[in-house]
Amino acid sequence: MARQGKVKRKTKETDIELTLVIESKGESTISSGNGFMNHMLTLFAKHGLFNLNLSCRGDIDVDFHHSAEDIGICLGEALKKALGDHKGITRFSTAHIPMDESLARVSLDISGRSNLVYSVELIDRKVNDFECDLVEDFFKAFTDAAGITMHIDLIRGRNSHHSIEAVFKAFGRALSEGCSINTKAADQIPSSKGVI
Repeated sequence: MARQGKVKRKTKETDIELTLVIESKGESTISSGNGFMNHMLTLFAKHGLFNLNLSCRGDIDVDFHHSAEDIGICLGEALKKALGDHKGITRFSTAHIPMDESLARVSLDISGRSNLVYSVELIDRKVNDFECDLVEDFFKAFTDAAGITMHIDLIRGRNSHHSIEAVFKAFGRALSEGCSINTKAADQIPSSKGVI
């Protein structure tokens, strides 16, 4: 049975419905309110082999900040629901992904403890109408909601689009591996504490 999580979140700033399926084919329907964010989340789903359906109506007349942050919260909450008691998960993972001249690394621990270390320096402040600072805000919201420790490093990069794309692809691959079932310990919680 596929592990999945569904989240609805409605505030004065955003109205979001999100469904995440872990065991899937990487199919997605994304409507975030921003074309570049749609592209990044589509890449995350495709390369992580997650099915992701997202509808977000936000106050983009102000800017995209509230939407980016709340999408991160919803994705984190959906993942937490999908993982349940975390029994059998691999837990730790690292992915290095190149995108032309850019190279990104994402290392994560599905530990129940939220922490983000974000070391990404970009040349541009914006890609089209997307503010590049929002990438960190999205990941901070995600890690806080999911209870995940994640280190994101841009090892090198010149083109900001390529660099952010490498980050999202690495995020998808690393998260997919961390969520995968370890067949050697499928009935165990991967923690010496006995709980995550």
